[in-house]
Amino acid sequence: MFFWLLVGHAVADFPLQAGPMAVEKCRRSASDLQRTVPWFYWLSAHALIHGGAVFGITGSLTLGLLETVVHWLIDFAKCEGLFGIHTDQALHVGCKVLWCVLVAYGIPGQVDPYIPTLARP
Repeated sequence: MFFWLLVGHAVADFPLQAGPMAVEKCRRSASDLQRTVPWFYWLSAHALIHGGAVFGITGSLTLGLLETVVHWLIDFAKCEGLFGIHTDQALHVGCKVLWCVLVAYGIPGQVDPYIPTLARP
């Protein structure tokens, strides 16, 4: 599962994060495009792509929602200049490790049965 979470992250963070999204998700962008579409739309869409990847790989809506929120916060902090790309990527990979540990201990399974998902029949 860890391998597929890393693949999902790589796909969502690089090819699916086109040039405009990488720039416009930061609130300090001064481009014309950001005057039309606010930064938090871009950042939220990017985080939702990551959350969707985690949900698709783990089948856990809980982990998908956690990934969405945590990815949003990490990228917001990076955009604010609190740390650089290496710390950003290390934090994202650390989340994937945590999701695997939670799955190994069955934690999402204790919450997810009460949440309707597309992954279960």
